[in-house]
Amino acid sequence: MRTFIASVLIVLASTGFSMQAMAQTDHSSHGGPAAMQMAAAEMPLAEGVVKKIDKSTGRVTLSHGPLPGGMPAMTMAYRVKDVAWLNQMKEGQKIRFATDPADGGMTVVRFESVK
Repeated sequence: MRTFIASVLIVLASTGFSMQAMAQTDHSSHGGPAAMQMAAAEMPLAEGVVKKIDKSTGRVTLSHGPLPGGMPAMTMAYRVKDVAWLNQMKEGQKIRFATDPADGGMTVVRFESVK
């Protein structure tokens, strides 16, 4: 057993494996929370009208034109990234919004009122 462990350690050492090197690796470019927020801020906005707010499910129904990611015009219920946003929305309100392409555009990750 000791021979096996020694062999594994030699192989790891010879390949440059280092726990310290792994700990020092910069993972920020791999889509951490900060990268996701920045990406949401940069996503193109579509315009829509709030048709229904369902606080119990954390969803808002929006009627919108074609979305930048290729989704056609429709009326559809979307999850919202932050359920507190539902308190800021009103039925009949015009908004601009961005959806998360990672989940097929099913979650509103940013919105702003149209004035």
